[in-house]
Parts: sequence; structure tokens; C-alpha cells
Amino acid sequence: MNAPFLSHHVPIGARARGAIRARFSALDGRSALADLYEAGGLRLRFPRNAQTCEAVLVNTGGGIIGGDRAELSFDVDAHADAMITTQSAEKIYRAQNVPAEVALSLRAGAGARLEWLPQETILFEGAKLKRSFALDMADDARVTLLEATTFGRLAMGESSISGMLADRWRLRRGGKLVFADDLRLEESIGATLDRKACGQGARATALFLHLAPEAESLLDLARETLAPATCVWGASAWNGLLAIRLLSPAPETIRAALVPLLETLRGRSAPRVWQ
Repeated sequence: MNAPFLSHHVPIGARARGAIRARFSALDGRSALADLYEAGGLRLRFPRNAQTCEAVLVNTGGGIIGGDRAELSFDVDAHADAMITTQSAEKIYRAQNVPAEVALSLRAGAGARLEWLPQETILFEGAKLKRSFALDMADDARVTLLEATTFGRLAMGESSISGMLADRWRLRRGGKLVFADDLRLEESIGATLDRKACGQGARATALFLHLAPEAESLLDLARETLAPATCVWGASAWNGLLAIRLLSPAPETIRAALVPLLETLRGRSAPRVWQ
């Protein structure tokens, strides 16, 4: 697939360019890295994992600032199994003018299993972030996606933040669009999230998506697993897609809900770097 990479025009204030392009293949009954390209301050590391081929994304720059750009592309070939996570929560610092931009492109071949399970993204006061998510998967592939976002350094009392977040999701199965979602929060984000119809005081959000032939049959199990959670959540399923959204004033309550959800629905442990 053609990755939804960002314009090559460099705006005033652009700082860093980072890129990861990785491909995973099934070799001798095991999944392994087949190709890797790294640029800028982004790196992939591979801890041993008997359940899957696990890749940990590391940002050696320690965070992202306005004008930075990251282009991430992960291909999982037919019948391969790969899980990508991040070493730590990603920090998005204040932007002077232009936003930071992150573009994620994923491909899952026939019978493949692909999991994108990063740790939280934390938006600091004044942060501006544009993200795009694109997926091209085979009809019988299994894909699990997660994005969790925290608004403000809550431990520092930074709760009524301003800034911008723009997310764009376009997911395709067998060449057909099966999920499209756009989110834009800007200026007084804290005030927007305080509104009852928007966030009812939330400062942490998460979107969990599972696309697989059996996804709809997992809806009751997902709801049962989430029943004890102390955050607000909603789950629905249609056309081979399970979608769950979570909201909370505190990011730790969302993580506490996500860990058992991931382990129950996936049949394997949450990423070790989450611990």
C-alpha cells in the first residue's frame, strides 16, 4: 500500500524528521523481522517473546515538539504475527507555531496477525499534534489497534490545557473502507472535555479496535471484562469490527481497564514494557 506519509514541504520551525519502515515475515514456523529502515531519532528494539515477534519503538529524542515529523510503516506478511509497542509514554511538548505530525501506515497480509499497542501519548500545555492512521488488511487477517491519549501533565496539576489534537483514521479490509473516524480538539481543550456531551471532565481517552472474522462474537466478553472498570466506556461491534472507547479523569484507570481487556481478548499477556 502507499503509506499516508506527510508532505515533504518543510514548514518554518520544523525540527526533526524520524522514520521507521519494517516488514515482518513467517520463517520456518516463526515470525521474524524481514526488513528494517530507521531514520532520525526513531529505533526499533526486539525483546524475546515466545508468543509473537515483538517490536518496541524507541524515540531517542525523548519526546516530540511542534514541527517534528514521524513516519511509521509496518507490514506483516501472510501468516506472520507481529506486535508493535513503545518503550514509554510519548510526550508531545509545546508548539510555537506548526504542529507535530505523526503518520502511521499498517498492512496485514492473508492470515496475518498485527497488533499496534503503544503506551499513552501525553499532550503538554500548548501541544499541537496531527496524527493519521491507515490500515490495509486482508479479509482473513486479524488486527488489534490501540491509541490512548492523556491531556496535560496531570501529576503537575496541568489539567486545563490548551492546544490542538487532530486524528484521522482510515481502515480498509480487502480494499474496502470499513472504519473512518476524524477527531479535532483545539484551543481550550480542557474546557471542551469538561462539557457533558464531550468528555464530562475526562483528561484521558482511548480507542481500542479489533478487526477479525470473529470480532463481533467477542462483544459480550469485552463488556464482561470491562464491567469492573472505574472509567467510562462503550463497546459495539459490526461487520467484523469490535470498537471500544474509554474516558476517564485519570489515565491510570484506563490502563487498569485495558490490561485485562487486552489479555482476555488476545489470549496473551499485555506488552512487557507496559509493566
